[in-house]
Amino acid sequence: MTPDAAGPMLDPKTRPQAPGMGLDALPRRVPARVVDLQPARDAREQEVLLRLMEIGFLPGEPVRILACGFPGGDPLAVRVGQATFALRRHEAAMVRVQVQQEPA
Repeated sequence: MTPDAAGPMLDPKTRPQAPGMGLDALPRRVPARVVDLQPARDAREQEVLLRLMEIGFLPGEPVRILACGFPGGDPLAVRVGQATFALRRHEAAMVRVQVQQEPA
């Protein structure tokens, strides 16, 4: 993945924050949608972002936290679309989400 594919590689102090909140901050069982992925700061983060995109963390996809590991809340069991994955909190923090209203 090129820096352009994951966003420009900028100094973390000057790069803009992607919209929404980090998936790592989403409460359990609250429905949300992926709105963006945080821009990569280095090659390691680019690899993580590519993996996240490959497994389905793309803008518009429904997402929710199903469970948190014990102790310390790591890893997270995350459902994206119809698949469930385990993510470390630092990986989940790279996924920006927006809370969705449940249908009445």
